[in-house]
Amino acid sequence: MGSEMKGGVMRFLAVLGFLWVFFVPPAMADDYEDAVRFIEGRNYALAVAPLSRAARSGNATAQHYLGGLYMEGKGVEQDKAQAAYWYEKAAAQGYAKAQFVLGAMYRNGDGVEQDDVQAAYWFEKVAAQGNADAQLVTGNLYSNGEGVPQDYKQAAYWFEKAAAQGDVYAQFGLADIYANAQEGVWQDYKKAAYWFEKAAAQGNILAQFNLGDLYANGLGVSQDYKQAAYWFEKAATQGNADAQFNMAVLYEKGEGVERDDTRVAYWFGQAATQGDVEAQLGLDKSYANGQAVLQQD
Repeated sequence: MGSEMKGGVMRFLAVLGFLWVFFVPPAMADDYEDAVRFIEGRNYALAVAPLSRAARSGNATAQHYLGGLYMEGKGVEQDKAQAAYWYEKAAAQGYAKAQFVLGAMYRNGDGVEQDDVQAAYWFEKVAAQGNADAQLVTGNLYSNGEGVPQDYKQAAYWFEKAAAQGDVYAQFGLADIYANAQEGVWQDYKKAAYWFEKAAAQGNILAQFNLGDLYANGLGVSQDYKQAAYWFEKAATQGNADAQFNMAVLYEKGEGVERDDTRVAYWFGQAATQGDVEAQLGLDKSYANGQAVLQQD
């Protein structure tokens, strides 16, 4: 009896910014421009005084960059608490870069007490401004229920925003939600296949495997073993053990590819070297039946 392919959608758990333009008074602008010249010349110590004056005067860009000097210890003694103070000042004015960094600081407990609620708050602020990285992170937070109530509908919303901008992890995350019928989101294999293919085309291994699985089982797409083999092989050559196993099965059955005992042994062998027990059994059976020949590289 032939081996059966491994199925089931593989899960993935899943992370800078842009400028904020606004009017500043002339004196503040002069301080900020002086600071920028010093920073561009890497004279960080000389940048601190004019940057601090501009920051205290309410210049959000200056507040952000002053936070950066404290964060990295450039021109000042490293002080991540001070960095967080100035980032928060800029973030409160809607400065997207500062909001993103502040979200990361709260997420990691870096310079502030770790706080997923605050992290989610600031990441979502940036996400609402169209930042794909923040949209991906916000989607992951909703998917995992970290800092916000778990809400797959909201996760899908933010993943789709980032996915539409070409973010491969968001494309995978959105496909994963549609494939698994998460609470609040109807199972939709057609949409899952669409987004898996977007991610697979960018080289995402798990998307390639899952797309192969959908083609093999005719879920959301017409059953097509040739397409299944195409995507399984993409993932297999990148080292995915389950895709390697499935390639062996396809060669064993002659589905989507010509039957080839040598390739059966090759792909079972590749998966077996990664500890796949079923692959080792398949390889042993191939040799026991006298079907396998020396594996090719």
